[in-house]
Amino acid sequence: MSLELELQQYLKEIKLKDGSKCSLRPLRKDDEKNFHEFFLAVPEPERMFIKHRVTEPQTIRDWCKNIDLGRNLPLLALMDGQIVGVATLHQQLGGWKRHIGRVSVLVHPKYRGRGLARALVSEIVSIARESGLEKVEAEFIGEQEAAIKMFALLGFSNLVRLEGYVKDMQAIDHDYVLMGLQLKTDEEYAGVG
Repeated sequence: MSLELELQQYLKEIKLKDGSKCSLRPLRKDDEKNFHEFFLAVPEPERMFIKHRVTEPQTIRDWCKNIDLGRNLPLLALMDGQIVGVATLHQQLGGWKRHIGRVSVLVHPKYRGRGLARALVSEIVSIARESGLEKVEAEFIGEQEAAIKMFALLGFSNLVRLEGYVKDMQAIDHDYVLMGLQLKTDEEYAGVG
């Protein structure tokens, strides 16, 4: 199935483990202000682990004006019009990693503990599988233990851990952790093919 066909199912509503509901849909150009506010709500110590300067309006403006869902697919979770979470599928469109997607996820601090990150990652993995990717990977800083555990519960395994390999925005060394998941299609699960 193609990415375009897979994305036709959104706007999609999901129920979280506390019974609340949220809507899922890809990022749109008119999300710029709301998306920037979402990142500003992330505590400063956590923002140090984000690869981009998400507090700068120009960064978010560029993302919203140059949407390429085939390369970077941000899937937003919304409650009452507010962005409360995002999971992104990053893809290489050519080269030696073209069959591997990279997954990232972030949930607004007020909406954590409801299973939203897990639901978002599950959705993104499903999109990756339906888009024909063979593997997905996720990168972490060693201290992100809760996120590492959640990804492990979703079937991701540790591929590598490099001590003191990366630096946060304050130039402090941290361990780098790479986790991966082999994707299987329905036919592979059923033994057909």
